[in-house]
Parts: sequence; C-alpha cells; structure tokens
Amino acid sequence: MIEKYEKAGRIAYEVLQECKQLIKPGAKLLELAEAAEGKIREKGAKPAFPVNISINEAAAHFTPEKDSTLVFGEKDVVKLDVGVHIDGFIGDNALTVDLSNENGKLVEAAEKALDAAVCTVRAGVKLWEIGAEVETAIKGYGFKPIANLTGHSLGEYELHAGVEIPNIDNKDPNPLQEGMVLAIEPFATNGEGRVSESPEVEIFALEEKFPVRMRESRRLLTYVEENYRTLPFAERWLYKDFHSKLLLHAALRELIFSGSFHQYPVLKDAGKGLVSQAELTVVVEKDAARVLTK
Repeated sequence: MIEKYEKAGRIAYEVLQECKQLIKPGAKLLELAEAAEGKIREKGAKPAFPVNISINEAAAHFTPEKDSTLVFGEKDVVKLDVGVHIDGFIGDNALTVDLSNENGKLVEAAEKALDAAVCTVRAGVKLWEIGAEVETAIKGYGFKPIANLTGHSLGEYELHAGVEIPNIDNKDPNPLQEGMVLAIEPFATNGEGRVSESPEVEIFALEEKFPVRMRESRRLLTYVEENYRTLPFAERWLYKDFHSKLLLHAALRELIFSGSFHQYPVLKDAGKGLVSQAELTVVVEKDAARVLTK
C-alpha cells in the first residue's frame, strides 16, 4: 500500500514541477489542465481529481470548462494543485506562481507555513498544534490563514478521509496516528481569511447511489462509478462519451438533486483578497513526517 502512495506522490511532484513552467501570461488555462492530466496518464497513473488552477481570490476548486478560452493575466496569483492516484492511493501537492512578481511575501508565507507544519508532524501530535504552527507562520508575514480551509487525511479512493488538518489553532485535541497519510495545505491571504462558495461548479464526485428517473442519469451514474468511483471528476472529462450537452446537464442536475453527486463550488476569499497555497503529502511516522510528494 505505501509503495502505491509513494509512486503516486512521486508522479504528482514531477507533474507539478513540470507544469508550473506553463504558467505564463497569455497561456490558456485549459491547455495547462489538459497537459498536466495528460502527463499523469503518460506516467502510468490517473488524476485523483481535476487539476485545480485557482487564480487571485479563488483559493480552490477551479478547473477550466470544456472549450474554455481563459488565459493567465500578467498580474495573476496562480495556485496549481495536482493530485494523482495509483489504484486509489493518492498523492496531492500544490504551489503558487506569482506572475506579477509583486506578491512574493504572500507566496512565501504559505510555503513557510507548510515547512513549519511538516516539521511538527509526528505520531501523537495534536491537530491543534499543527494549526497553531501554520497560523503563527502566516501571521508572522502579516497575512491571515484561511480558517475554513484545511488539509486532509487520504485513504483508498478517499480524497478527504475524515481527518482535517487545521490552518489555525482550533483547539482540536485529537492526535495523529502513525501510518496516517496526510495532505497538508496552508492558504495565506491579504483578505478576510475565510472562503465562501461561488456559483461556479465544474467539479463533482459520487456521494451515494440513489434512484433516478432519467435513462441518461442512470447511464452517467454507472459511468462515474466505473471510471472515477468516489474521486472528483470534471464535467469536461465526460464529453468524450456523452455527446449531448443538454442531456448531460439534465443528468447532472438530477443526480445532484437526488443526492447522488456532490458539487465542489469554486471557493473564494470572502474579502476578495489574494490567496496563496502550498501543499504536499506526508506519511506520519513515529518521530517525524516523511514527505511522499518529492
């Protein structure tokens, strides 16, 4: 099992480092997303979720839609989040690129908070202790941690496996257990320090199978279960096998309404501040954290 986490982590790291070079003013977001997801498959793995490319006040869950013409601007603060799985075992990592070269301290705040968190991780450490290290590091740069975004434990075909890794001192007394695999991801902002949901949604996941009436909905439910199981997927991934946009949208609506599919709205800082992110995956060992995304 750990060997699959290690392989997924290695590929996730390679793809993240290779694709950050593609973040340039005028480059298309869709081309970056498709390049990253293609590289994952070329390396013998699968995306654990659609590549997230969240810009400026957007913190998470943005991925370009089919036929998107969006391009990077000269002043954009870009978060690139890449996840990979090998037979359901996940490696998850992210970084921030500041195209303006004016927000280096914001980028550094998230990176240093991640370093502080990783140095804290070992079996028996309380969750609040990790959050306190993140919060102290980010505030030391004059920014705010995003309080309602967390890191997360990883499981087999589980991107969020039940344990949340706080980015503030939330007083959570629960200890880390040896062998846990965690995605640790501090977010720093010059805004409000909390995210809210936007109306934009391109990412979904199978939550639970409920009866639906439409034949296309039943077909889509079976397709998602067979291809992605419970991992997130993008609407744009579906068009190679579902050719009618009208029918696909109707099926998605019914599956969301039935509770079968979970939506991942784009999350934005509530104060419209710029957001930076840094993330890697670790396994908890007796006396330290071992980084898997390297």
